[in-house]
Amino acid sequence: MIARKLNIFGQHGQKYPTFHDVTLITPDGTTQIDHILISPYGIFVIETKNLRGWIFGGEKQRQWTQTIYKNKYKFYNPILQNYKHVKAIEKLLGANSSTIFNIVVFVGSCQFKTEMPKNVVTKSGLIPLIKSQRHEVLNSDTIHNYSVIIENAISSTVVSKDMHIANIERNKNKPLCPKCGNAMVLRTARKGANAGTTFWGCSGFPTCKVTKKKS
Repeated sequence: MIARKLNIFGQHGQKYPTFHDVTLITPDGTTQIDHILISPYGIFVIETKNLRGWIFGGEKQRQWTQTIYKNKYKFYNPILQNYKHVKAIEKLLGANSSTIFNIVVFVGSCQFKTEMPKNVVTKSGLIPLIKSQRHEVLNSDTIHNYSVIIENAISSTVVSKDMHIANIERNKNKPLCPKCGNAMVLRTARKGANAGTTFWGCSGFPTCKVTKKKS
């Protein structure tokens, strides 16, 4: 896949490398990233949601709610979902976490009935949000190198859609890490008073060290 260019500053503006529908290998299988934009102002990892109805959700709530008339549907907090993508890009590029932005864009006809978190916008708010970053953190060489790394990762991985769907099915009954969104895996304690007992541990370990008791 060759990076497309997205012009975010109008007819005479700068065009930046942008990748779409990227599937990468992660510790628990695969992850699919909707969009990645690399600019002097940072790396923007973008999750899109095409929903209608009313949306209720807070930045740190694990589950958000979509209401259509009298019907309510729960869905995983897209900020937490995209955090997994952010960590995958951070690891792939070896980039400083402060240069990566977690952005969620709602492109459907939905309306938020709770205050939208600062990194969650509608389609019309995406460009202003990107342009609000004024401090340059990446030079042209770094932008080029990151683009090459992503292109090579895509080319060398060659992960099919079927493999990604199979991975989702395989992990759907596993609890998700409340911090990064990775699937949790069963592990056995080797030391201490709990030696020999099993527990859930984040598959993103050692980057993420969240654990929970096995019920």
